[in-house]
Amino acid sequence: MIKKQTGETNFIKFLGTAGARFVVSTQLRASGGIWFSLDGVNILGDPGPGCLVRCIASRPKMNPARLNAIMITHRHLDHCADVNIMIEAMTEGGTKKRGVLFAPRQALEEDPVVFQYVRKFLSRLEILKEGGTYFVGSPPKADATQLDGVSFSTPIRHQHPVETYGVNFKTPLVTISWVVDTAFFPELLKLYKGEVLILHSVRYKDENDKEKGIYHLNLDDVKTIVNELRPKVTFLTHFGMKMLKAKPHELARELSEETGCRVIAASDGMKFDLTNLSEA
Repeated sequence: MIKKQTGETNFIKFLGTAGARFVVSTQLRASGGIWFSLDGVNILGDPGPGCLVRCIASRPKMNPARLNAIMITHRHLDHCADVNIMIEAMTEGGTKKRGVLFAPRQALEEDPVVFQYVRKFLSRLEILKEGGTYFVGSPPKADATQLDGVSFSTPIRHQHPVETYGVNFKTPLVTISWVVDTAFFPELLKLYKGEVLILHSVRYKDENDKEKGIYHLNLDDVKTIVNELRPKVTFLTHFGMKMLKAKPHELARELSEETGCRVIAASDGMKFDLTNLSEA
C-alpha cells in the first residue's frame, strides 16, 4: 500500500537556529534542535537547551509523545542539553517503553550526557558510527514492497573536537542531508548529496582555530558546498553571533542569486513542507 504524502507527515520544523556558545547562552536564537517528520516517522535531532519548551510552545504544539526517535549528533551542550527530559517526554514520564535513541559512543560512555535511568525507558539505544546505516519504524517484513519507516546513514566522522556525525535521510519522498558541526573537508562534497541540504553555518568568516576547539563551516564554505552539490533547497541554520549580525536572510538571498540555487536562512519555528519540494 502506497502512503499518501502530505505536509502533515512530511516536514522539517526548526525548533531553534542558535549556534556557538554566546548565541545559545543569551538565547538570541532558540536552541531546540530540529524536528523531522519523514513519511510519518518523527525524529528529533539535537535537542539543545529549551527543546521541550519550544515543542510545547509551538503552534500547533509538537507533542513529544509522538516521537519515534531522538538523535544527538555529538555531546556538546547546544546539541544535547535537553536529551534526558525529551526521552522522559517521549516515553510519557517513563510509563511507556518506546522510542529509539541514536548517539555516538562518546556521548554515552565518555563523560556521558544521557542518564542511565532514562535509558531504561527506551525501546532501544543505537550507537552512531562512521559508515553506519539505521532504520526507524516498523520492522521490515519479508514480503513488504515498501519499508514502513525511514532509513538513514552517518557516512563519515566530522572534523570537530568531539565524536560528531552528519546524517543522510532517505524516504520514499525525498533525500535529506544534514551537515552538522564540522570544519570543511573535501569529502563533504562527495557524501552529502540530498535533495534537501541543511548546513550548520556558524561562522561568517574563516575563524577556525583548532587549538581552541573551533571547527565550523563559514560562509565561503557554504558557497562552495552549494555550488558543487546544487540541491533543490538549502537551509542555513545554527548561526553564530557574527552570522546573525550579517543578517542570514540577506546572505541567503545573495547566495540564491549567486549560485542559482534556492537557499533559505532558517528562523526559529520555521516549518518546511517537504511535499512542496518540487516547487523549489
